[in-house]
Amino acid sequence: MWQQKSFENEEQKGILYLVPTPIGNLEDMSFRAVRILKEADLIAAEDTRNTKKLLNYFEIDNPIVSYHEHNKASSGEKLLQKLRDGQKIALVSDAGTPAISDPGYELVSQAIQEQLTVVPLPGANAALTALIASGLVCQPFYFYGFLHRNKKDKREELEGLKHETATMIFYESPHRLKETLTLMAEVLGNRRIALCRELTKKFEEFIRCSLEEAVLWASQEEIRGEFCLIVEGGEAKDEDTENWWTPMTVEEHVAHYISEKNMASKDAIKQTAKDRGLNKRDVYQAYHID
Repeated sequence: MWQQKSFENEEQKGILYLVPTPIGNLEDMSFRAVRILKEADLIAAEDTRNTKKLLNYFEIDNPIVSYHEHNKASSGEKLLQKLRDGQKIALVSDAGTPAISDPGYELVSQAIQEQLTVVPLPGANAALTALIASGLVCQPFYFYGFLHRNKKDKREELEGLKHETATMIFYESPHRLKETLTLMAEVLGNRRIALCRELTKKFEEFIRCSLEEAVLWASQEEIRGEFCLIVEGGEAKDEDTENWWTPMTVEEHVAHYISEKNMASKDAIKQTAKDRGLNKRDVYQAYHID
């Protein structure tokens, strides 16, 4: 067990500050966040070019280095050494709170393993900003972030979330939005959703509707901006109907997925094996040979 006292001997130790930055409106930057950035020995940024615009706005000229998905191993070790040496480092992402669908988790985890002080600042976050204005139940909620880019994997992820009862929060890019909404409607059914885009910016917009209406909207509109999707939770899985396939043979089970879910035979065999706790080879043999 390690009991961190964040501000004990604050001047004599290295500290990793997690500093949220505005998701659109620069006025959402807190006084404390500005102070920490000004006092930090070093600022670690996801994109130094983007962060420099923010720093210039607040007249901050502290040293800045890059820390992002593709250099987090090498850059992370350098940052850890500076923390060991007693430096104060402010970690920022392009927008919002570090480590939430942005780089940061690995650095925080490594710092904690070495009992280096990690201090989070409250601040801008797209997920909660969208949730509280969605009109859907705010708690409990389940933050998922970005779904997989691959359509097949995305469908499997949504299948796993079908019986999640909490309100769900997703992030999605404009060029994948239509496909994601279509899959959601197919897998989750026609439940309520709030599409939130350009949060805190001049063209902020909330589209509160059903999933079917959302699919129609996405097919008719020019889609721009990053989206936060707030999706109504579903019904809990009924244990009495959990093994709906019990009366079926393995062959009928596979055929059901092919005909009813439009799955390829390979995927239907994989899902059947998962449902029944069987080896895929045995299911393949039962379907294609027996």
